[in-house]
Amino acid sequence: MSVEIRVPQLPESVADATLSAWHKEVGQPVQRDENLADLETDKVMLEIPAPVNGVLREIKVQPGTTVKSGAVLALIEEGAAAAASPAAASVSKQSAPAGSPPNAAAAGRPASEQARAAPPVAASPAPSTNGGGAAQASVSGERSAAPRRGPAARRVLEENHLSAGTIAGGSGRISKADAVAAASQATAAAPPAAPAPVRASVPAPAARPATGTRTEQRVPMSRLRARIAERLLQAQASAALLTTFNEVDLAAVQALRAHHKETFEKRHGVKLGLMSFFVKASIEALRRFPIVNAAVEGNEIVYHEYYDIGVAVSTERGLMVPVLRDADALSFADIEQQIAAYAQRARQGSISLEELTGGTFSITNGGIFGSLMSTPIVNTPQSGILGMHKIQERPMVVDGQIVARPMMYLALTYDHRIIDGREAVQFLVAVKDCLEDPARLLLGI
Repeated sequence: MSVEIRVPQLPESVADATLSAWHKEVGQPVQRDENLADLETDKVMLEIPAPVNGVLREIKVQPGTTVKSGAVLALIEEGAAAAASPAAASVSKQSAPAGSPPNAAAAGRPASEQARAAPPVAASPAPSTNGGGAAQASVSGERSAAPRRGPAARRVLEENHLSAGTIAGGSGRISKADAVAAASQATAAAPPAAPAPVRASVPAPAARPATGTRTEQRVPMSRLRARIAERLLQAQASAALLTTFNEVDLAAVQALRAHHKETFEKRHGVKLGLMSFFVKASIEALRRFPIVNAAVEGNEIVYHEYYDIGVAVSTERGLMVPVLRDADALSFADIEQQIAAYAQRARQGSISLEELTGGTFSITNGGIFGSLMSTPIVNTPQSGILGMHKIQERPMVVDGQIVARPMMYLALTYDHRIIDGREAVQFLVAVKDCLEDPARLLLGI
């Protein structure tokens, strides 16, 4: 019995999906719950499991095709055993019929390619007839009126700008010797030409040969990359984006992490990273300046009284921003554990759409790739995003002394339509104060 493999019911926010790849070929056995294919949506990759044991009998949709919920992707023959060899393989192993091209590889190519690859066939000469004189008479009047000349004589005449009609050759034909003699007489009769001014010869620049292979590859954007591009363009076109900068001394945070990292990891099973400090500092700053946690909807400003913080995660497929729901109620350990779990699922392609949807404010860390400073783009419809960067020791004046301190540049990109520069700068200063004195995060001051 044949069983249909259909596209599962997609979430309401996803209109369609793209079939990314098949993991099985026609004729191969499949096991129940084995992943047959991957469906790529705007944000996540969905797996298509096999509902029964059997053999993949037919593939109805090829990779790269856009499909919707309920579309039939393939057919499985339930309970069937895999064939010893696919039908296509048996056909290709048969001997070529008589009259087929000797090259087996060429036999599978289209006729147009075989014609281009075949050696050119010399055209058979036309039979000689007595109509040669008529053929010669059909040439242009100038050529028929002038004496006949061979290729060598014609070249000499052209180089010396001589007309064939002024030269009389023997038997009505101009030979090369006749042309050379006429050229010599013309040169002797011509007046001596004034010597041309001598110019210094400038050698032409030598053409630089291309080295190595110069190839190009054209591939379509993935659904996720196309969605990222669309969102970035939308943010640039719909918001008045502006970025303000500051720097923070992370000596206190680093000392706190070094002192408690072993105990923290043993107790909670996760490392104490920087991101939890930045999430907590951002929430404290958002409490003081709620406009940064707001969003624009038409002619209204929506103030969010909760704190869903998006944390950017880089994957091979592109950038994803999973959301920490009610991050103000999470402990440092909860934040680190959720970020680690989100990052793992995002890189495996198993993160859900719900975990990527929403968010009132975002944080991105380009410092892990070595970025010293950048201007992040707001993740619309949010109104602000905090950019972290590389920690670098720089000379700073502390209590009148020049000392090396672990410094980081901070960047806040915000929607200037609702957030003024004063609020943006004060927000960033609040983040800086909380990080330079982490006790503020515990005392709420």
